[in-house]
Amino acid sequence: MMKELHLQGKSSVDIKECLKRIPMHPGVIAAIKSAHASGCDLRIISDANQFFIETILECHGLLGCFSHIVTNPSFVDGDGRLGIFPYHDVGSPSHGCNLCPPNLCKGVVIDQIRASVSANGRKIYIYLGDGRNDFCPTLRLVEGDHVMPRKDYALSKRIYSNRMLIMADIHEWSDGEELGKILLHLIHRISTEEINCSDLSQLNSSDHI
Repeated sequence: MMKELHLQGKSSVDIKECLKRIPMHPGVIAAIKSAHASGCDLRIISDANQFFIETILECHGLLGCFSHIVTNPSFVDGDGRLGIFPYHDVGSPSHGCNLCPPNLCKGVVIDQIRASVSANGRKIYIYLGDGRNDFCPTLRLVEGDHVMPRKDYALSKRIYSNRMLIMADIHEWSDGEELGKILLHLIHRISTEEINCSDLSQLNSSDHI
């Protein structure tokens, strides 16, 4: 696709201006900002590319809400042309997942995230997605986690075709407004449960003093 755009004389500046016109539902923007403000560690795992994602997020004032963006790296050359590299080196041995494309296994990334934060205790994950390549990371979620597939899209269909393989709680959404409401409801519920568990732990500790 990038080669075709280059042949048409389109530069990275032209692409950026086009990306800035992509709308984002106000409910999604509000939910992301609210989740970030509440202390959630928000991360993106995407088969798009760094240039596209960062441009769109920056346009909507959301870039600073995400601690990590895992995607295909991009660069702009001296002539202003946009280039994209695969996240995984396709010239090296495969990541070994037959559910994901060679350039990015989202399940591997989920495992890496879990390993990097495991020292801080059990974390609850909320995974949002709609594509076929979101099924692999969904399989890595465990009981107590949550997956939010878009209703009637590829991920939702694969989940319900393989329901016995899914350990996480499932919460479907149809549009940006519903996505935002479900996400904030889950965050509030999880936060409340964590506070209650903390209070109970402190109470038990006091009983043994």
